[in-house]
Amino acid sequence: MSPRTEHARWVRAIWKGSIAFGLVSVPVKAYTATEDHDVRFHQVHALDGGRVKYNRVCRECGNTLELAEISKAYQVPNGPTVVLTDEDFASLPVTSSKEIDVVEFVPTGQVDPVRFDKSYLLEPDERSLKPYVLLRRTLEDTDLTAIVKVSLRQKQQLGVLRVRENVLMLQTMLWPDEVRAAHFDILDQEVDVRPQELAMASSLVESLASDFDPDEYHDAYREQLLAMIDAKVHGGEGIVASEAPASSGGEVVDLLTALRESLARAGGAEEAPAKKVPARKSAAKKAPAKKAPAKKTAAKKPAAKKTPAKKAAAKKAPAKRTRKTA
Repeated sequence: MSPRTEHARWVRAIWKGSIAFGLVSVPVKAYTATEDHDVRFHQVHALDGGRVKYNRVCRECGNTLELAEISKAYQVPNGPTVVLTDEDFASLPVTSSKEIDVVEFVPTGQVDPVRFDKSYLLEPDERSLKPYVLLRRTLEDTDLTAIVKVSLRQKQQLGVLRVRENVLMLQTMLWPDEVRAAHFDILDQEVDVRPQELAMASSLVESLASDFDPDEYHDAYREQLLAMIDAKVHGGEGIVASEAPASSGGEVVDLLTALRESLARAGGAEEAPAKKVPARKSAAKKAPAKKAPAKKTAAKKPAAKKTPAKKAAAKKAPAKRTRKTA
């Protein structure tokens, strides 16, 4: 199985359309050509490890807003802020073409790589394999690059079509006003470079010259960072209980969670016999014995032996007087 076919199986196509040049149409699928392997971090509370949540707060009223209450706005330079609604964006002439329109073919050396933005691999459809190969061979033999226009995410973009490892690649480009001019005033000064210095620099460059092999280069920082995280995981250092248990790397987290729950249950089992059991027994035995006779004596025998009886009589007397007067 070729790497291209394996890549197409587990990555979902982000765009489907066709390449159109002249009367030829080549149906293709676009896949992202690069991946970001940068290590991502979350912000947590240093004391308890809780995830930090950011609320959308209005500076004017101080209220926390929902997404439905938020609109897009444009700040005019040295001017007011213009708020745009969904109706405003819907009125724009957004192109939804599903074609990679070839505008012209230019020499490859005339396209500055600084203009490249994002790269996509183009996979041909089964019925478009022959015109796909024809276009690829033509670009390789003529050393030309196709300048195209394509609509991605409801936005028209400028791009190029070129060949990489027998695959047609679409690379979106920045517009001319998005590329800064490569000029510094200090470089306008004249610098005297002696021939001996130039010869020594050339010899140094030649001593370091070789064929480029990208597999010889590795992200040492990322490798050391992952090794440090792995050491902390196995050592139990800096581990906090996650809100939602993940499927990957769950053995260490589940083990620590089980230990915490076991310690909590063990602590609760030691305190339970001292607090809960005697309280339940005393409430079950003493409460009926004391409260029931007290209620009966207060109801049947209004004798003047105890102070509660006097209070009861004093309370009933006004009741009898009110009945007589009534």
